[in-house]
Amino acid sequence: MASFSSSYGQEDQVLVEEKSFARTLILNRPKQLNAATDYMISRFLELLLLYEKDSNVKLVIVKGKGRAFSAGGDVTSAVHDINSGKWKSVAIFFRKNYTLDYLIATYSKPQVSILNGIVMGGGAGCSIHGSFRVATENSVFAMPETALGLFPDIGASYFLSRLPGHFGEYLGLTGARLDGAEMLVCGLATHFVPSPKLPSLEAALHTVDSSNQAVISAIIGKYSELPTLKEQSAYHRLDVINRCFSRRTVEDILSALEREAANKVDGWILASIQSLKKASPTSLKISLRSIREGRLQGVGQCLVREYIMACHVIRGEVSKDFLEGSRAILVDKDRNPKWEPPRLELLSNKMVDKYFSKVDDEDWEDLKLPPRSNLPASAIAKL
Repeated sequence: MASFSSSYGQEDQVLVEEKSFARTLILNRPKQLNAATDYMISRFLELLLLYEKDSNVKLVIVKGKGRAFSAGGDVTSAVHDINSGKWKSVAIFFRKNYTLDYLIATYSKPQVSILNGIVMGGGAGCSIHGSFRVATENSVFAMPETALGLFPDIGASYFLSRLPGHFGEYLGLTGARLDGAEMLVCGLATHFVPSPKLPSLEAALHTVDSSNQAVISAIIGKYSELPTLKEQSAYHRLDVINRCFSRRTVEDILSALEREAANKVDGWILASIQSLKKASPTSLKISLRSIREGRLQGVGQCLVREYIMACHVIRGEVSKDFLEGSRAILVDKDRNPKWEPPRLELLSNKMVDKYFSKVDDEDWEDLKLPPRSNLPASAIAKL
C-alpha cells in the first residue's frame, strides 16, 4: 500500500478507455490492490466533472486492474504524514475523497462499477454510491476499519444504515467479508454477472447511446444471474443479527451475542464475538453511533459528519488507535494492537461525543460539498 512505490508513473494510476459513448476508468495499481492515492482521487474527480459536461459521454464504467477493484485508501502514506506532524495534508486527502464520493452519489450520468475482486473501505466509496454495482464470483466486500482504529467512512454510514434490518451495523462493527452473492442479496450490488461474461457485458455497454438508467439496467440484466447464497452465509442469520445488533450500545450487542453463543454452538456467532473483541473499542463506539445517525441523514450530511470524525481520528486527541492499528496490521504486521483505552467500559460518552463535535483548530473548516444541479431523481432521493 506504500504510496507511488510502483514502477508506473503517477499518470498511469488511472487508465482511460474511450469507446463511442462510454468512458472506462481503470484503477491501475494492481500490486497495491489499487489502493487509492491522492493522485488517483484527484484524477477521478477531474475526469468525472469533465464527462458530466460532455454530451458525447453517456455513461462511465469503473473497474480495477488485477485481483482487486480497490482495497481502500492509501493508509500507509496517511500514517506516514500523521507521524511527520502533517495531519492537515491527511485531512485534505479525506476531504478530496469525500467530495468524490458525493459527486458519484449525485452523478447525473449512469456509473457502472465492475467489482470483480476486492472492494473495501475507500474502494466502496467510489463504487457503492454509484448507480450500478456489478458483483461477480470473485467479489469480496468488507469495511474492515474498526480493526484499524478507524471507522467505516466514505459515506458508509449512509449506505450501511440502509441495508436490511441491522445488517449494516453487523458489517460495520465486525468488518465481516461478503461474497458477490451476499452483496447482491443485501443490496450492496445491483447485479451479479459471472466473470467470464464481463467482456461481453462491457462490449454491450460500449454501444449504448443513452444515459437512461432503465436502458443500462436492461443491458446489464441480459448478462446477470441469480447466484445461490452459501449455506454458511451470515445473511441466513439475519434474525440473530437483528436481535443482537439492534441493541443500544456495543456492550449490549456483545452481551446479546454471548447469550446466543451459550444457547447454541455456531462458529459464525463466535467469529463475530472474536472480531468485536479484537477491534478498537473507540472505533466500535464511534462506528455504531455513526451508522445510527446515518439512518436519518442524507448522503451529504453523512459525509460532512464523517469528515469531522475523520479529522478527530487523525489528530488523535482522544485516542491514537488509528496509528496503532495501522502499525499492527500494515507496518509491523504483528496483528497485536495495544488499544488505548483498552476496554469499552473505559470510554465515556464525553469521549465519544468529542468525535462528533467541531475540530478545535483555527485553520480547520467543515467539509464544503460542491453545489449540484439538474440531478436525476435517483440522486435527489439520496439528499
